[in-house]
Amino acid sequence: MRERQLGRFGPTVSAIGLGCWPMSGAYGDTSDADGIATIHQALELGVTLLDTADVYGNGHNEQLVGRAIRDRRQEVVLATKFGNLRAADGSLVGIYGRPEYVRAACEASLRRLGVDVIDLYQQHRVDPDTPIEETVGALGELVQEGKIRFIGLSEARPSDLRRAAAVHPIVSLQSEYSLLERGVEGEVLATCEELGIGFLPFAPLSRGLLAGSLTPRRALDAGDTRSSVGRFPRVGPEHLAANAALASTVLEIAEEHHASSAQVALAWLLSRGPWIVPIPGTKRTAYLEDNARAPELELTREDEARLEGLAARVQGARYGPEMRTPDWVSPPLQQH
Repeated sequence: MRERQLGRFGPTVSAIGLGCWPMSGAYGDTSDADGIATIHQALELGVTLLDTADVYGNGHNEQLVGRAIRDRRQEVVLATKFGNLRAADGSLVGIYGRPEYVRAACEASLRRLGVDVIDLYQQHRVDPDTPIEETVGALGELVQEGKIRFIGLSEARPSDLRRAAAVHPIVSLQSEYSLLERGVEGEVLATCEELGIGFLPFAPLSRGLLAGSLTPRRALDAGDTRSSVGRFPRVGPEHLAANAALASTVLEIAEEHHASSAQVALAWLLSRGPWIVPIPGTKRTAYLEDNARAPELELTREDEARLEGLAARVQGARYGPEMRTPDWVSPPLQQH
């Protein structure tokens, strides 16, 4: 597995990371044994960056990752997130970035993960009611205390990045980026490059569309978040067929390279910059192994020209009403 430095100030990580959310029911039924097996196989393949969050499975995902790496901690760059709070039914309660909550959330994640230090601690969403300087200041104190090593943000605006970086070095920004979602191109990526901030594209395979694993013919489990009309309109019943058809171009290029569609989509992202590290999520070892081979694939200029216009043809919004932030409500400190 090839490696990349995460921004100007961050750690060296595998060129492809592993998003662990699907191991806690995001994409339907799974088992802890399968999730742990997938993480162990990732480490065998040289995938070192594991990304989780306290909200995934209401703490279950952090516990699962912690169990999987218990005897292999030194092989892992461990990333988790805080502040995007959800109720037991998955509905969004609010976004919380108050300094006292930052510390409580970190302590809770350390316990669930069973570790002494978190390598990359990321604010899941920016709290509109707490100055980001206060949130990052609290994170900086955790760095000084040795509880976290690096600070990252998720879905932050360029202005947020600048204000945060003025308080403490920010090593990464996590946002959706793929052949079908290019909203971060322009000011967001330019700001990251200017400030030396690495970029972690989540949903780099458009929740299975670009891998060919999500098609109109495939019936999703009842618990699969992609089956909910209000969460991800692009893969919901109204737009799935049209958007899945866009993957045909990706498949054609993949066949020409004797590769998979997922490898083409990930290789395209890797070509956007040496500080970009996609984190495709999966609960299956077969998909993991396929994704891990993406850094070996080099696309031609002709390939990139054929892929260029796909995002402009996408139908539907990136998020539906279930995923939009409501008026902020101060929740109690949650201890999982």
